[in-house]
Amino acid sequence: MRCPALLRSLLGMSRIACAIGVLCALPACGTTVDWLGDDRPNSDDLNPLSGPETYPNPLRDVLGKTDEEIATKIEERFNQLFYGDPWNEAIYYPAGSEQSYVWDVLHSDVRTEGMGFAMIITVQMNKRDEFDRLWRYAKDVLEHESGPNRGYLQSVCDSPAAPSGKVFCIDPFGQQQAAMALLFAHGRWGSRTGSIDYGADALALLEVMRHKEEENGGVVSGVTNTFDAETKLVFDVPHVAAANTTRPSIEMPAYYELWAQATGDPFWSEAAASARAYWQQVAHPRTGLMPVRARFDGTPVPGSDYFGSEAYRTPLNMALDHVWFGVDTWQVEEADRLLAFFSEQGIDKYGGAYALDGAPPDPPVPYNREAALILMNGVTGLVAETEDRAAYIEAAWTLEPTTGMPRYYAGLLHLLSLLTLSGQFRVY
Repeated sequence: MRCPALLRSLLGMSRIACAIGVLCALPACGTTVDWLGDDRPNSDDLNPLSGPETYPNPLRDVLGKTDEEIATKIEERFNQLFYGDPWNEAIYYPAGSEQSYVWDVLHSDVRTEGMGFAMIITVQMNKRDEFDRLWRYAKDVLEHESGPNRGYLQSVCDSPAAPSGKVFCIDPFGQQQAAMALLFAHGRWGSRTGSIDYGADALALLEVMRHKEEENGGVVSGVTNTFDAETKLVFDVPHVAAANTTRPSIEMPAYYELWAQATGDPFWSEAAASARAYWQQVAHPRTGLMPVRARFDGTPVPGSDYFGSEAYRTPLNMALDHVWFGVDTWQVEEADRLLAFFSEQGIDKYGGAYALDGAPPDPPVPYNREAALILMNGVTGLVAETEDRAAYIEAAWTLEPTTGMPRYYAGLLHLLSLLTLSGQFRVY
C-alpha cells in the first residue's frame, strides 16, 4: 500500500510523530493494482505543442546581463537547491536508487506543488535524470492506484482544523504542473526513448482531471472532476466540499491552451478563456491584488479573502500566458496596477500580506519581507510597462538565495523567476 510508504518518507525526514494521527486517519491509501491496464492512453495521439517564435529576456535586454552571467546564476541556484547542503540549502532528496522527492522543509512534508514545480524546472533545464526520478516517486508513492481518487496525486494541505495543522488532500495545482511537465518532456525528449512514456502519463493525468466523475460513475465519496463542467474553472480541491470555490493561483490559462493543442479537445481552450476572465473578476480594481481563495462568482472566501503567500504564484501564471499567447491586453494593465501598488508601499519596504484594498490584513499578519513575493514581482515586471519595472526585475536578479527553513517555496520560485526572466521557460 502507498500510504505507509509516504508516511515513512514524511516521518523519516521530519521526525514529527504528531503528524501520524491526522494523516493516517484519512482515507488516503490504495492497494497496488495496475489501474491503467489495457486502457493506457497512447502518446502517439498527442499533437506537437506550438509556442511563440521568440521569448523576451529582460535580464539581458533590460538589465544588460550577459548570457554567461545568466547561465551561471541559474546553474548555481539549481545546484544549491538540488545538491546543496541537505540541512540548509537542498530540498531535493533521493528515495532509493531510482526515485527522488522534494521536501517542504517549513512544513516537514512532501507536496505535489513542489514535485510539480521541480518537474517543470528540470524539464526546462534539460535535467532528465532528476525529472525521471521525481516522476517515478510521484507515481509510486503519491498516485492513488484505486478507489474514488484513482489517478489523482496525493498531497498535503494546510488545515487549521487538524491537530497537526495539515491533512492529506488532492491539490489541483501540483497535478496541473505535473501534467504540463510531462507534456514538455514528451516534446523535448520523446516518449519512446527511455523507461517512461511521458506522453501517455500526461494524457492519463489530463483524463482523470477532466473525467473523474465519468470514470467513477458519478460523485463517489465526494470526489469530483478537477474542473467544473459549467464554468470550466478549477475546483479548490476536487471534492464536493469545494463546490463553487477556486484559487486564482491555480488557474493556468497558458497550460490549458497547450493542452488544447496537444489533445484537440476544445474544453481546454474554453477553460483558458474562463481563467482569464476570472482573473479580471477577482482582481481588486485599484491594487490589482487577488485573494488566496474565492467563489466562482468572484466573492472572496472568508479566511482566505486576502493577498498572501499562496497568491504569489498567480503573476507567474499570468506572465506565461502573456509571453506564450499574448491574447489578453488586460494582463499588462493588471501588471502595471500591481507594481504601482507595491511602489506606493515602497519597493524596498512592502510586506508579504495585504487586504485586497491594500490595507493590513484582518486578522493582522506579522510584517515580513517575503523573498517569494520579491521574485514574483520581478516576473510581473516582465509583463508590466511602468517606468519602474526594471527596478522589480533588478530586485529579483540581485536577491540572495534563501536558505534554512523557508528555502522550499522561495527556492523554487527563485529558479522559476530566473528561467522566466531569461526567456528560458519555453514550450517544447
